[in-house]
Amino acid sequence: MKIIITGSTGHISKPLTQTLTAAGHDVTVVTSSADRTAEITALGATTAVGSLTDAAFVTRILAGADSAYLMMPPNLNVPDLFAHQKSIADVYAQAVKDSGIKRVVLLSSIGAHRGQGTGPIDGSAYFERALSPLAGSVSIHVLRPGFFYYNLLSQIGMIKGGGIMGASQPADFRHVLVHPVDIAAAAATAVATTGTPGVTVEYIASDDTHTWSEITAAIGTAIGQPALPYIEFTDEQLQGGLEQAGLNSGIAATFTQMNKALREGVIFEDYRQHTATYGKVKLEDYAKEFAAVYSAS
Repeated sequence: MKIIITGSTGHISKPLTQTLTAAGHDVTVVTSSADRTAEITALGATTAVGSLTDAAFVTRILAGADSAYLMMPPNLNVPDLFAHQKSIADVYAQAVKDSGIKRVVLLSSIGAHRGQGTGPIDGSAYFERALSPLAGSVSIHVLRPGFFYYNLLSQIGMIKGGGIMGASQPADFRHVLVHPVDIAAAAATAVATTGTPGVTVEYIASDDTHTWSEITAAIGTAIGQPALPYIEFTDEQLQGGLEQAGLNSGIAATFTQMNKALREGVIFEDYRQHTATYGKVKLEDYAKEFAAVYSAS
């Protein structure tokens, strides 16, 4: 199959490309930087350099392809995160329509069923809505992964500076975590499958059995601090901490809203009613990866 991959050589797109090229597919990877060409070529893929804000470019790349993996690259340096996400989603919707491609796989997020009130996940919900009118002629496969393990790396500063881990959910809050390689595995299956017109939603998780207390214990044990405590923050403390970390107040507010929605249980409500695709990387496995980054930082 001729397959288009967006996301350059990111955490998901790189292993996804490796899997697809190894299976003999004709893969083109979209990147905004020509500097990535050598790395993409080494993966056995072709490079397409351009911007996802350019509808003509995206349309041209999708035209003639059998399938495509579409994701919205994160950008925390914009003044309005939702407006940025909306602009990318709108380009994708127009390009899918104009290109005539018949199969797309969207990287969305757990919690996107809510539509609004979930901070940055609102952009993923809009992404799904922007493509859904095309379901009469296009096979749309929506991936809704849990929270990425590597987001836990943001805890390193707190651990080293304050000797704690923390978030704005209680210690007994049970999280849904996922590793990028497990998302890539699910995406590889989906993007290499010829579907029928319509929308299919697939939830992806690597580990959804652990509370914040247990996550903290696993990380603490891996870095040689088995008694590492977990502290629950208020929304105000989280907002302040995010701003102190360098996020503008608007972006910080969206992440504070997302964490509030987590605490209130609305982000995981639809996930809990479905059977997810489970990956192989469990918390104890990821804790070793965390420890390696922690030691090197």
